[in-house]
Amino acid sequence: MLKLNRYKDLGYTSVFNSITGFFARIPDKGKVDPFWSPHGPELMDISITNWCDMGCKFCYKSSTKRGIHMRLSDYKLIIDQAADMGTFQVALGGGNPNQHPDFIKILEYTNLKGIVPNYTTNGRGLSDEILEATKKYCGAVAVSAYPPYDETELSLIKLANYGIKANIHFILDANSIDTAIWWLKEPPEFLKSVNAVIFLNYKPSGRKVFENKLLRNSERLDEFFKLATSIERKIKVGFDACCVSGVFARTNASPVMVDACDAARFSMYVSEDLKVYPCSFQSGLEPGDAFNESTSLLDIWTSSENMQSFREYFSSNRCGGCNHKSLCMNGCPIFEQLVVCGNR
Repeated sequence: MLKLNRYKDLGYTSVFNSITGFFARIPDKGKVDPFWSPHGPELMDISITNWCDMGCKFCYKSSTKRGIHMRLSDYKLIIDQAADMGTFQVALGGGNPNQHPDFIKILEYTNLKGIVPNYTTNGRGLSDEILEATKKYCGAVAVSAYPPYDETELSLIKLANYGIKANIHFILDANSIDTAIWWLKEPPEFLKSVNAVIFLNYKPSGRKVFENKLLRNSERLDEFFKLATSIERKIKVGFDACCVSGVFARTNASPVMVDACDAARFSMYVSEDLKVYPCSFQSGLEPGDAFNESTSLLDIWTSSENMQSFREYFSSNRCGGCNHKSLCMNGCPIFEQLVVCGNR
């Protein structure tokens, strides 16, 4: 199903295919691509729970079994306002979102409001009921990959048995880059059912920060990025925006492969305790803007000092005359350590 949001006053049209996931912003003749969307975010990242029974030390949300769930009524309020702003899709996260007690109702309501729900799971709690609802309502599912990857493989099998094609979210750091290169050269059998492996740059955030894990500490950066963007790779890949500095500075990859960070430009994050941020990785570091029945997500989007600070960072001259400035927009406004272009 094709959806179009026409913004004549801003000089562009947004196009989204809810079946294939295809998305494009098409500027009017003589116009340039918009820097941000004053009408509201096209994508919302929503943490519906901070509950998780894995307790990974590197979890940037520090999720545990003591984590709280977002109330269904609060989620509906968010989605109502998202629909009014023309938001196309939401990325549901956590914690482990599919173990929220109202997860199926969350998927149903999101779909009812004309928004496509997507989610990332650690693989636990994928019951038959959850899988049926996933197939019926969701656009995309991602499985977080954790060594030794046994649970990852089992989760992919469950999804494949329901005809649900999934992505893998692979945290790329100075240690795991060896596995990533191996997968690109000789992918294990369980990756054959995967749509794509999405590489996520390790963030120094959470209950424990491992400075030695920072991707920029690896001596195999050039090898990885060149292999991941070459026709020689054996699997389909993607990158989060936090990898953009490495993609463009270390390869000849086309700009269509990765976009600059969309935080506060075309996307926003809402935490399970109803705090609003440009990016999920800022939660826990800053207080965020409080959302409740007397506030408006659109007001936060357009008027928040925090949102504006991100836009000012992306449009600043922080990286001077760097050839890649227009592509990566000065890198991450939160973590300087994520930049792997070699210029900083």
